[in-house]
Amino acid sequence: MAPLPPVRGRGAPANTPSARFDAPGVEIDRDWIDARAAIDGGEPPLRTTVAREHPRTIISRNTSPDVPFDRSVNAYRGCEHGCIYCFARPTHAYLGLSPGLDFESKLTAKPDAPKLLRAELSKRGYIPSVLAMGTNTDPYQPIEADWRITRGCLEVLRDFRHPVSITTKSDRVVADLDVLTDLAADRLVSVIMSVTSLVPAVARTLEPRAAAPAKRLAAIRALTDAGVPVWASVAPVVPAITDHEIEAILEAAAAAGAVGAFAMPVRLPHEVAPLFRGWLDAHYPDRAAHVMGLIRSMRDGRDNDPDFRTRMKGKGPYADLIHRRVAVAKARLGLDRPRAALRMDLFAVPGDRQLALL
Repeated sequence: MAPLPPVRGRGAPANTPSARFDAPGVEIDRDWIDARAAIDGGEPPLRTTVAREHPRTIISRNTSPDVPFDRSVNAYRGCEHGCIYCFARPTHAYLGLSPGLDFESKLTAKPDAPKLLRAELSKRGYIPSVLAMGTNTDPYQPIEADWRITRGCLEVLRDFRHPVSITTKSDRVVADLDVLTDLAADRLVSVIMSVTSLVPAVARTLEPRAAAPAKRLAAIRALTDAGVPVWASVAPVVPAITDHEIEAILEAAAAAGAVGAFAMPVRLPHEVAPLFRGWLDAHYPDRAAHVMGLIRSMRDGRDNDPDFRTRMKGKGPYADLIHRRVAVAKARLGLDRPRAALRMDLFAVPGDRQLALL
């Protein structure tokens, strides 16, 4: 089958159904789409829609040995950034939606998140630990400008003096600098800024609606100047597409004020693998086979390694080379300092704190 043409402004080349949950054998009818486009003068733009979700709780917990946190909050499902490699794409299949274009255009917002977070932190016996935001979808994706759910959650965390770690690839985080500065003054926040490529043309296809690389670096500088510690994430490293930029990205991040950095090779769980292959065919047909060959060399000959302790790092000579290059560059640039622990001892339920002052 000929590769599908890319959808303008989107990452996924198609709305491929989930073979794990949807009826098998469902395919896109390109003849119908092409015929309609001929009549209408082109395909209509794919617009973003946002549905409301009202969960009963908002803190998700995990026991994974691969991540340095045991709890997180996700204000949104789906992500308009449209990063083709996003490991969270398969979660849209749980909603009966496609991990492809649906993931980046049919979003869900949780407007009750700040209220739910306040209630859960107020429960008797709650023990604080670093709360991660941005672990599944970006808390500062474009719709945050209107919904402001992430900001609402940060205001709650500030009230409770609760530690938080934020992962994003958006300069929109700077809009909350007032709250972040308050948290940083008591060593209650750190930000991880993902910078995958410094080349705008590459970033536009890899992460079509995320902030441009220069804006992410400017956000690192703005946060750093305000006293908010920032780590740079060179993740994912995509073989034969972004791997040659590792040192340049780390140098740019260090120059912008980042205090540390890390990198991870790309991983392709579940429906991400066929979507990524379609993206390669559409944008890099000349090296698609080579890219997949290098990825499989890090994953025991498979598109993906699902095993704990190895899935984030990869295995084999190519993965070892990536991690060695990162280690050498970090040492040279002063980005290899241990990550400072956020404080847990300041946590208090606001009402209890007021009573203690009487």
